[in-house]
Amino acid sequence: MDIAALSTVMSQASLKQAAGLQVMSIAKDTAVMQAQNMALMLQQSPHPNLGKTLDIQV
Repeated sequence: MDIAALSTVMSQASLKQAAGLQVMSIAKDTAVMQAQNMALMLQQSPHPNLGKTLDIQV
């Protein structure tokens, strides 16, 4: 394999890795935003005591 081909393959691999990391970063930011929105929604619930306890029988 010549140097030019090796350089191209390495560049493509680097680009693929960078794109993957960017997608993961976007997914993480979206998950954080959804968690914050859910926490806010639960705080603004009209029934503040609803869902605080769970009755389980085994």
